[in-house]
Amino acid sequence: MRINAMQEIRKYWRNYIDGGWVDAEDGDRIAIENPATGTQIAEVARAKKADIDRAVASARAAFNGRELYNMRPVNRGALMFEIARHMTEMADEIALAECLDNGKTLTGGKNEALAAARYFTYYGGLADKLEGRMIPLGADYVDYTIPSPFGVSAQIVPWNFPLQIAARSVACALATANTVVLKSPELSPLSTYFIAEACHRAGVPKGAVNILCGYGHDCGAALVAHPDIDHIVFTGSVATGRAILHAAAERIIPSIMELGGKSAAVLFGDADIEQAVNSTASGIFTHAGQVCSAQSRLIVPKALEDEVVERLVKKAKSLSIGPGIDGHDITPVISAAQADKIEGMCLAAQQAGGEAASGGRKAAGLTGHFIEPTIFTRLTPDMTIAREEVFGPVLSILTYDDPEEAISLANGTDYGLCAGVYTRDLATAHWAADRLIAGQVFVNEWFAGGIETPFGGMKRSGYGREKGQEALRGYVQTKNVGIRITGGGGGRPGG
Repeated sequence: MRINAMQEIRKYWRNYIDGGWVDAEDGDRIAIENPATGTQIAEVARAKKADIDRAVASARAAFNGRELYNMRPVNRGALMFEIARHMTEMADEIALAECLDNGKTLTGGKNEALAAARYFTYYGGLADKLEGRMIPLGADYVDYTIPSPFGVSAQIVPWNFPLQIAARSVACALATANTVVLKSPELSPLSTYFIAEACHRAGVPKGAVNILCGYGHDCGAALVAHPDIDHIVFTGSVATGRAILHAAAERIIPSIMELGGKSAAVLFGDADIEQAVNSTASGIFTHAGQVCSAQSRLIVPKALEDEVVERLVKKAKSLSIGPGIDGHDITPVISAAQADKIEGMCLAAQQAGGEAASGGRKAAGLTGHFIEPTIFTRLTPDMTIAREEVFGPVLSILTYDDPEEAISLANGTDYGLCAGVYTRDLATAHWAADRLIAGQVFVNEWFAGGIETPFGGMKRSGYGREKGQEALRGYVQTKNVGIRITGGGGGRPGG
């Protein structure tokens, strides 16, 4: 990719409502910053309640018009293949947007674009495979089920992986004939507009997909509380998820919640330590640790602690720090506020008795928002750094004496998004995976899996599943149809 030919991006981005690009009703805008430099790179139209009202009305009209629903599912799938084609064609533009407003490398940004495109091909291929079933009730009856869309799906995506997360929920919604109003993150919204552009170019029915940018307190709150919303999909913090669920409870709105994590991997004594170290580094330092499923804890046998820490510190110190556009290993965190929060948690951990074997501070000599790759040792399980999500490149190491203690430590937080196991022994892997309380368990490779594998949390990490075939079930509700096909009398409740 030629960086020198790709330094400029559009300076103003409009919201996409009812099949067209529009300004905010009051003309307000949000300034978008490059986290690698701290400088403004663009503005986006700032959506508020009036804009949400317009978008929801558009999505409702599209749903009630039944254009998506009445399509043969195979044709809905073909439409989604077209979306994917356009996403792929725009991959270089998307990569630059992801790099400049999110801090990713150009390679990482392009991978995001290609992954987003694949969500549309994957779920496009499943659009004609979501089936009901026949239920035998005897010769006098025909009974069957229909997987029915909910209607208007409100979707709120986070700032760390806005494109992929938006793509997976929009794709599921379209495959199941729901319509969408999506709020993009105010810190890094640019890549989500390419989904709107791809939908527009592909000929998605007007109003079926609406994408707006706004702040949570007015735009997001107006969306989830809107009386014409039928379904909510949210990825983000536990605190915000809790507030959304309160709003959903008022109207009994079904929701999919993918919330925070404090995911741990257990390293057993027989593990390939080099493999575990490399996998752990990828698990915690990718995208500067701003990953909900990051491997933020490593639980090691006491006898191996010194060796493992030494290798991890060496690995951390080998990583370059700087802007993603220059291809560095440790890229910026999203904002100055996020950098302050991470550094504050690190300083508090040291004051509580933890030891930063590596890092623990903001990176010196850089103008953007950079945190050193950090490894904490000498921790106790009750310390905040070992229990609460940092959302930065910060690894907590805990030690154990026996396997049962290791499992207890891994399960000893309020979260249950992901977990990991490092071992050469298959029986040990199965034993540990069975006991770890997490929606996804990785063995010998953090982030093992892909678009095909169901993803979601247990405990405070949320409920419902994204990705994989299982995700589609979260976008439909079962309708049963019972038909008496011969003459006869009345039935009775319960059969």
